[in-house]
Amino acid sequence: MLSSFLLELNWKELFLGHEEWSFLLEIILRTAIMFLAIIVGLRILGKRGVKQLSIFELVVIIGLGSAAGDPMFNKDVGIISSILVFIVIILLYSIVTYFIGRSEKFEKLVEGSSICLIKDGEFAIENFKKENLGSDEFFAELRLKGISQLGQIETAIEEISGEISVFYYEDKDVKHGLPIMPESLKERLKNINKEGYYSCTFCGHTEYKSIGNAGNCPKCKKSEWIKASNRKRIT
Repeated sequence: MLSSFLLELNWKELFLGHEEWSFLLEIILRTAIMFLAIIVGLRILGKRGVKQLSIFELVVIIGLGSAAGDPMFNKDVGIISSILVFIVIILLYSIVTYFIGRSEKFEKLVEGSSICLIKDGEFAIENFKKENLGSDEFFAELRLKGISQLGQIETAIEEISGEISVFYYEDKDVKHGLPIMPESLKERLKNINKEGYYSCTFCGHTEYKSIGNAGNCPKCKKSEWIKASNRKRIT
């Protein structure tokens, strides 16, 4: 039954669709032309448009990719039309970047602005809430930078590119802070059995606590705490 199915299968339509074999050569030519057009376009955009993608620049790159992709294999899409799309996108990019360089308000409107996420070893709660960033994802990024607890961080800033810039305390100034290693937030406490430094699991606020009821965090009013860490960074 399988052999008969394979015999009846239209192999040409399977591999080429409704096109002829000669169209394969045209695809090669179309792809080469659009490949060169992409290189020229990115060269015009400059290194900033490639290395540090803001939301605006990402839209530009997606637009160029979409304009380049269709004419590579779609016979109904002419190359001249796609080149025109390239020219319009690059022209709009040039106009927008011109106004970005001359107006700080316009720059913030188009690209957003950097935002402080950690200050003095604790979360800047209101800023962190504004960002679509989960704590697990954020902690993973910090661990990749060799950070094991928030007390090692003086300031952490999310740049407009989405990257996290971190400024560290010197080893002698490292404070007790919220540990961010995997599984570290599982042992949450509402009662303190051993006095010492404890961190709020929500905002990272850290303070010395005596035995007894842990109470609410003075910063975020949450009531769950974990043992703080004063571990130094390993570089």
